[in-house]
Amino acid sequence: MIVTEVQDQAIAARMALIVGASRFDRLFKAVRFDEVDGDILYVYALDEDAAAEMEDEFALHISIIASKILDRQINVVLVLPRQLMKSER
Repeated sequence: MIVTEVQDQAIAARMALIVGASRFDRLFKAVRFDEVDGDILYVYALDEDAAAEMEDEFALHISIIASKILDRQINVVLVLPRQLMKSER
């Protein structure tokens, strides 16, 4: 399942409420909540450092928020650097 642009923005907006403006601007810059495969949500971050920090500190938050917005259970959040993204939309 491909995450729509509206769903992507909704997840990002909810995450902004949790992490705060300055951290969101630094960490979630250019984030893309992209695709769901089974119970795995693929997320693309700006670079490797942002991806690692996002996955380590916020994977649980993202999974809870995404589960509600996407109306399906998300058990795993895999955050990868944006250069590994298949295609830009």
